[in-house]
Amino acid sequence: MDSMETLAGAEFAPEMTYLNTASSGLLPARTVAAMHTAVTRAAAGRPTDMFADVEASRASFARIAGVPVSRVAAGASVAVFTGLIATSLPEGAEVLVAEDDFSSVVNPFVVRADLKVRFAPLESLAEAVRPGTALVAVSAVQSADGRIADLDAIRAAARAHGARTLVDASQSAGWLPLDAAGDDYTVAVAFKWLTCPRGVAFLVVPEDLGGLTPVFAGWVAGEEPWNSCYGPVGELAHSARRFDESPSLFSYAGARRSLALIEEIGPAAVQRHDAALADRFRAGLDRIGQCVVAAPGSAIVAAPGLGHRRDELSRAGVELSDRAGNLRAAFHLYNSAADVDRLLDALSG
Repeated sequence: MDSMETLAGAEFAPEMTYLNTASSGLLPARTVAAMHTAVTRAAAGRPTDMFADVEASRASFARIAGVPVSRVAAGASVAVFTGLIATSLPEGAEVLVAEDDFSSVVNPFVVRADLKVRFAPLESLAEAVRPGTALVAVSAVQSADGRIADLDAIRAAARAHGARTLVDASQSAGWLPLDAAGDDYTVAVAFKWLTCPRGVAFLVVPEDLGGLTPVFAGWVAGEEPWNSCYGPVGELAHSARRFDESPSLFSYAGARRSLALIEEIGPAAVQRHDAALADRFRAGLDRIGQCVVAAPGSAIVAAPGLGHRRDELSRAGVELSDRAGNLRAAFHLYNSAADVDRLLDALSG
């Protein structure tokens, strides 16, 4: 057993074969303990400094994302942060998105009727960038089937045409090494592969703050938050913190510990582990004559036409998801080869 498996074994104890991280990751023991302490102390009138947990979480995510902490805003929702970016675009701006991408990275642009939203297949998204494209928005890994976007090609095409890029790393951050420095904007929820509680999300903006207007700025967005509680905020934070949502503090009390765990293990090590399990599952599906959506290297495996078996497998103690008709399996650091084999046994009957 390697050091990652030893650490994961000390932190996670699923009571079933849990292969559904693409929906929601499991919480580490350290995270559960921290949240329990925070709730208990708050109930007793002796709350901990959970704003310090927000700052520790922000700093941890910045390290995982490879950017200065000054570029990271903390919040709770990808859709809210995508909406913030959508409000910054001028009337008539063209936004290019991938067909069938997750709605939180698409819909905030669509509901602005004065924007031109154009769709292209994921595999040809880079080729679809053209003069006049203002923004390319795409998930690094597709939620429905695990396909991985060619971010290098998309970035190069965007730069060649003067467009900005927005990458949703919700299905990749934590298992696929993240280079947010290469994009203008990065958004991610943390309750999946980063193993955080729900209510934690991050936004990465450029050093110049990307021309965004902090339209939902409250007191936490002030340079001195506790002196910004009444009336207009006199001085907005000089960093990306001006785009913070008022934080879900109990969630951040746990997120601090979850993110620390991902840093301890390292996304590169998690990637090797997760991808090996996914490859084992793909090979097993091939042996039983079941096709998969082509997504080489992905920790997510989607088997078309098997989504209807999700409830049956759940009753058998194997937890997956049904997405767009696909049976979606998502492998993470608390999974093992035995989990893969149990799923294959269940599928083969």
